[in-house]
Amino acid sequence: MANLLADSLSPYLRQHAGNPVDWHEWGEAALAEARERDVPILLSIGYAACHWCHVMAHESFEDEATAAVMNEHFVCVKVDREERPDLDAIYMNATVATTGQGGWPMTCFLTPDGAPFYCGTYYPSTPRGGMPSFQQLLHAITDTWHQRRDDVGKAAAAIVGELQRSSGGLPPGAGRVDAALLDAAVSAVARDEDREHGGFGGAPKFPPSNLLEGLLRGYERTRRTDTLDLVSRTAEAMARGGIYDQLGGGFARYSVDAGWVVPHFEKMLYDNALLLRFYAHLARVTGAVLFRRVAEETATFLLRDLLTAEGGFASALDADTDGIEGLTYAWAPAQLAEVLGPDDGAWAAHVFSVTREGTFEAGTSVLQLRDDPDDAERFARVRERLLLSRQTRPQPARDDKVVTVWNGFAVTALAEAGVAFGVTEWIEAAATCARTLLDRHLVDGRLRRASLGGVV
Repeated sequence: MANLLADSLSPYLRQHAGNPVDWHEWGEAALAEARERDVPILLSIGYAACHWCHVMAHESFEDEATAAVMNEHFVCVKVDREERPDLDAIYMNATVATTGQGGWPMTCFLTPDGAPFYCGTYYPSTPRGGMPSFQQLLHAITDTWHQRRDDVGKAAAAIVGELQRSSGGLPPGAGRVDAALLDAAVSAVARDEDREHGGFGGAPKFPPSNLLEGLLRGYERTRRTDTLDLVSRTAEAMARGGIYDQLGGGFARYSVDAGWVVPHFEKMLYDNALLLRFYAHLARVTGAVLFRRVAEETATFLLRDLLTAEGGFASALDADTDGIEGLTYAWAPAQLAEVLGPDDGAWAAHVFSVTREGTFEAGTSVLQLRDDPDDAERFARVRERLLLSRQTRPQPARDDKVVTVWNGFAVTALAEAGVAFGVTEWIEAAATCARTLLDRHLVDGRLRRASLGGVV
């Protein structure tokens, strides 16, 4: 039996329409019901391609017993972070402020007026790794709500106060942006570099596209080769790792390890648009064949896998395929041999670091390219055959929501890369996407956040 999400335009919300949870969309009706029933709001925020969102949904939101607790003691609200980035930003700030970290699915408990008093992310269905089960958390929150309401009010007031303080911005005259400040910023970033694996900090690692763009501008301003080397090391590490799709192009959202080997497999439009632009800029500066190839293949991925019938670009490809993470992308040596034959299969296993032990799960590996192969023609032929074979596998679902700002990133990236490399097709795709946004998303003088199937 469908809940109130069945008619939503959001693919993520519709994923939960068949849950036994009595989900509401965010709005005054949900807040009013919480006030009338005198219960907290359970706010769950995620997105359609999110692996751990799927896990929590399967473990808890599809479970009748858990849903019964949620429905009895809370007004349950689902939010698509891509559809409501304003709400996501508010409650993510609250989650980070109270726990020191964030992520999705985000799980927040609010007073009926929307003030957060307890925040977290994923909760398992059974106690694990020092975390309570989700049902244990629900009962604890319910007990606190009824027995220690003053504590709830104090916690909510403290969190709201911290959010108001931190959102105040910098004081007037707080700092002057000059060459010395920019040089200090580059030096500070360089100290955080992972010189073994590339990138910055430890696991998990996200592609730092904007940071790399900033560092590249720093090189263009100063012509310091150590800055360009820093940028190139990270760019090469990402391009050779499993976070980059070595067959089809495009980047996954992040790597779970420090070495860029194993990604969470969702591919987001915003990541790939920003990375296309960065690699195109870097290829122009360095002339490196690898960086140009990554830019070209990422543009090809956008046009092949994310282009919608209306001329915009879809939000994402799912992390999971048929409920299994990496099903589309991981390979075992025997699978390579089956597609390519024994000789090319063994060669491909060596080239792509596919081992019997595996780098992922159940003896499978995520393809990497640690070194350029010595036979370019063989490499191109093997990649083509593997990609064609992979396309016969079950494929991840696509979130067809067209998000305005992310499509704006794609317009910029395709236009700039198209001009840089002289590819008319990319420039035309950018122009078509821009016209689509203006024709469909600009309504009564206001630019709408997103559309689905042309409906805003």
